Amino acid sequence: MSSSEVRQTDRLHGLDALRAAALLLGVVLHASMSYFPVTIWIVPDTDNSPAAAVLFFAIHLFRMTSFFLIAGLFAHMMLGRRGTFGFIKDRMIRIAGPLAAFWTPVLAAIIAGLIWMAAIRNGGTIPTDGPPPPPLTVATFPLTHLWFLYVLLILYAGMLILRAPFAMLDRDGAWGRFIDRVTGVLIGPWTPVVLAAPLALAFWLAPNWTPFFGIPTPDTGLVPNPVALTAFGTAFGLGFLLDRRRDLLNRIERLWPLFTVVALGVGAAALVMAGGPVPDLAPVTAPNLKAPLAAVMALAIFASTFAVLSLALRFASGYSAARRYLADASYWIYIVHLPLVIVGQILVVNQTWPWFVKLGVVTGGTTAVSLLTYELLVRHTFVGRWLNGRRVPWRRQPRPALAPAE
Repeated sequence: MSSSEVRQTDRLHGLDALRAAALLLGVVLHASMSYFPVTIWIVPDTDNSPAAAVLFFAIHLFRMTSFFLIAGLFAHMMLGRRGTFGFIKDRMIRIAGPLAAFWTPVLAAIIAGLIWMAAIRNGGTIPTDGPPPPPLTVATFPLTHLWFLYVLLILYAGMLILRAPFAMLDRDGAWGRFIDRVTGVLIGPWTPVVLAAPLALAFWLAPNWTPFFGIPTPDTGLVPNPVALTAFGTAFGLGFLLDRRRDLLNRIERLWPLFTVVALGVGAAALVMAGGPVPDLAPVTAPNLKAPLAAVMALAIFASTFAVLSLALRFASGYSAARRYLADASYWIYIVHLPLVIVGQILVVNQTWPWFVKLGVVTGGTTAVSLLTYELLVRHTFVGRWLNGRRVPWRRQPRPALAPAE
């Protein structure tokens, strides 16, 4: 078998498929927020439905925990290939660099969307009596949707710090073998329950937790909330350990029927208990209500995460050029999609179409523009090398054969 065949065989195509699917569902998730039956978004639309809230809830359950699990697995893989200093260099270039470079234009685009929407509400002119922007502090810093990159950097740093003493002391590999055995015990039908336990406690301890939104998004402030750190840190850590025990992915794959049934059942229970399909946006404070809500929501999050992981491993483990392309494009689409979603929502806000038609137009338009700009501006340029670690050269047309001499 050639080296290229080995690399293709070793590539986890199922995880590529899950990353691409989660990315595209992220576009749907943000687009759906305009069509909630209650106002939660900067572009509220009068054409709305409880079904939009249910769609949001279902996607939000598993999307980011799945991303962080995949990120943890690939972090361990890269650490093994490049070493500590190579890993740090790569992450600073490909994670910290894009966060620093794109934060300002993304925030500016979002603010422009806010102003545009305010002008529409004000009859076509920009209002001058709006409240002043909040002061920029550690607690109010607007990370926007790029918070994912910021939290990733925190988890990378935490992983390197926690790993360092064990790496120095584990000269004969005994500690590593012990960790591998513990990971093997952890993976089974009980895994979502085990992982849900610390998250349920974090939910219960959170003072202003709104159950419908599950994990509070750490998009504001430079100190992520404890619930998000618990949930995403747990997923990232498990992914890190799973790369040491790739054989356990086969066990997860075989459990796809169980994980799927549990996720559907517990997810439906969590939706009803959280006030769906019309979301209740009030924080829950009564201990007798908060404790069962925290337990069910935490279990729904990790059951759905393992359901989509096992389904991807079971049904998308083969090579697909389309899925691979979307996986490659996912980073760029993630960066640019939110301003494009806002623009799309504003463009259709006054149309008298059904909400699901508007959702389809916004989602399709955002995806199309994102993929077009990826192909023309990123994939074959230095930006592609910067974001994805490689630049795909343009296909060269074969030279025409020379005519034979007469």
